[in-house]
Parts: sequence; C-alpha cells; structure tokens
Amino acid sequence: MHLAGSGRVIVQLSKELVEGQILCDETGTRVAKINELIGPVSRPYASATPLTNNIKKYIGKNVFVSESPSPANKPKKFRRKK
Repeated sequence: MHLAGSGRVIVQLSKELVEGQILCDETGTRVAKINELIGPVSRPYASATPLTNNIKKYIGKNVFVSESPSPANKPKKFRRKK
C-alpha cells in the first residue's frame, strides 16, 4: 500500500477485484474501499478510499478482501410508507 497525495491509498492487487469491495487487515478491521482499478491487466493496482483515520499504520502491510458482502454490492430494499 502507498498513500497518494490526494489522500487515497494505492494498493497492488494479486487478483482482480471489483469497485466497491472492502479491504481488511488480518484481524478483520476494515481498512479501505476500492474506488477504481488502474494499471496494466498483468499487474493491476487499485485506488481506494481509507476507512480509518490511522491509515499510515497499514502502509506496507498485506490487506485482504472482506468475505462479507459490502453494502455497495447489496440490492437496496425499499419500504413504502403507509
């Protein structure tokens, strides 16, 4: 992971992910949310928005994809007011 000047985190990916997925550390703490995929297909990178105030603690560490579905990927349920 690398902290960009814009405040976003640049992450090197080992497999292809989709936008909106949540990245966690080994304890399951939510670290960042993927905004866009950048770079070549053979070695993809992702630009992610930090979800923690202390993002510098995670620079250079491995992060993993959250196995639980993120709220961005869930279909919305609408309720009609009666």
